[in-house]
Amino acid sequence: MVRLVGHTLLLGAAALALGVALALPGQAFDAVEFQVTGASGALTKQIKAASGLVGAKADRAALDLFADAQAEYGKILSALYASGHYGPVIHVLIDGREAASIAPLDAPARIGHIAVTVDPGPQFTFSQATIAPLARHTTLPSGFAVGKVAESGVIGIAVTAGLDGWRAEGHAKAGVAAQDLTADHPSSTLSAKVQLAPGPVLRFGDLVINGAKTIRAARVRKIAGLPSGQRFSPADEARVAERLRRSGVFSSVTLTEDATVTSPDLLGMTADLVEAKPHRYTFGAEVATNEGLGLNGSWLHRNLLGGGERLEVTGALTNISAAGSGMDYALGATLDRPATPGPDTTLNLSFKISHLDDADYNANVLSTGFGFTHYFSDSLTGRAALSYNYADGSDINGDFIYRSLALPLGVTWDRRDSKTDATRDFYIDLNAKPFLGFGTADNGVRIAFDGRYYKRLGAEKGVVLATRLQGGAIIGASPLGTPRTDLFYSGGGGTVRGQPYQSLGVTVMDGSTPVDIGGTSFVAASLEARVRVTEAIGIVGFLDAGSVGLSGFSDSDWQAGAGLGLRYATGVGPIRLDVAVPVHGKTADKFQIYVGLGQAF
Repeated sequence: MVRLVGHTLLLGAAALALGVALALPGQAFDAVEFQVTGASGALTKQIKAASGLVGAKADRAALDLFADAQAEYGKILSALYASGHYGPVIHVLIDGREAASIAPLDAPARIGHIAVTVDPGPQFTFSQATIAPLARHTTLPSGFAVGKVAESGVIGIAVTAGLDGWRAEGHAKAGVAAQDLTADHPSSTLSAKVQLAPGPVLRFGDLVINGAKTIRAARVRKIAGLPSGQRFSPADEARVAERLRRSGVFSSVTLTEDATVTSPDLLGMTADLVEAKPHRYTFGAEVATNEGLGLNGSWLHRNLLGGGERLEVTGALTNISAAGSGMDYALGATLDRPATPGPDTTLNLSFKISHLDDADYNANVLSTGFGFTHYFSDSLTGRAALSYNYADGSDINGDFIYRSLALPLGVTWDRRDSKTDATRDFYIDLNAKPFLGFGTADNGVRIAFDGRYYKRLGAEKGVVLATRLQGGAIIGASPLGTPRTDLFYSGGGGTVRGQPYQSLGVTVMDGSTPVDIGGTSFVAASLEARVRVTEAIGIVGFLDAGSVGLSGFSDSDWQAGAGLGLRYATGVGPIRLDVAVPVHGKTADKFQIYVGLGQAF
């Protein structure tokens, strides 16, 4: 019998003995008998989960079984400590012999049966729970208190909180000076006293760069934005690593603090970088009953001029064989330069030409501009740009030309856990685009928003409720005086499934001629219930509704659709198949089918 009380039994194995045992003939392994007494079902489950012997296969070699049996004590002990049990009795019997008593040179050549029995003993509580000194605003876990269950993990969390508190105030080398953990078995209590050593307040030193081959070191430092000479801050350190990852140049970024302090109070950092492949190619496809086939692709150069400049060329063919319109095509290029002018701001240059062949008009469109994207945090970004837009087209009433100078402004707050298959938190995108029209184009402002919220119900394979609200308005410009690409429609995969693509707009009079056109006000809502059936397969029920008008809800029309979907999980997001029917609105179509990659929103 091996009795483990308040300490860990260290076990070793000699390579020579194991080699001898491996060379000897073996016999078939029977089974592992595992028994836990005096424990709850939850604790029993935790103990078995920690075990290295539960579920051992019959074809396991004696060498492996012997090693696992000797390691079993420590694994089970760790699980019991994590639940506050510091006086367990653990037996691991190999054919009736205690595994811990078998010397390495006597390792059995044949193992037929292993029996594991565990008596967890009483659950201990804290008789004392002290960590000192603590920095201002440090919050220890509520479980680290007198009278609470003395889980070993809580002690670790409390120590980490204490050290993080000091590091947040610039004490980068804060550590543990002393610790006293004493278990009193008669009273089933644990006394935990930890003494911290904050150390001096330090400042950021220099940044050493390893692994940068094609990008200039000066640009790496500019992108990283390490505030050398300023007081150390873990948040600033994390931002440095995030900036390097966000640049897209590197496939791996590891930031390490120097082991020693450079006199008088400087803490140097080392960035170990692995550059990503310089080029990336993408291809995507979507198909819908009414919208036809859509194809898109892109080519990306991650480091065009050696300063982290990202050049991306994109192309798209959409509405191929669409029921109510012709084929659209587009070709565009963007150049993004990080850390311009500062480490959290990126310069954006863009150029795009496209041809639109919609049901109510066709046009050749050109847009070009430059702007900046600023990263306020990992989840919050802002955008500002200046763009020129030109459209030469025609509709039922003849030819038109729109020219405008615009100032697009936007902010995105994205807290989702996944961009392609979110299960929690939210996404909010707000845009305002003042535009100055020339010729037939009016002056005005286009406002648009897109809000999404996700909530998981139940266990890991439970239900995810996903909701979306989007809308917009044109202020100050008439429908015929607004660039057609800025007007609003409803219907299709991005708004109301089950309704034909852009099937809901408005009709306005151009002189005596009625013209079907997009609206100047728009709102749409979607609700999905996503159910995970297996690890790879899910089903979705959804309901969409949308409304388009000229000046608000009083003169708007609305439509709705509902349906069911199938999802198949892949490494880059779920493959989506949706079948939807119209619920409200004027359409002769009985149903619509949508296929794509990623959730609908």
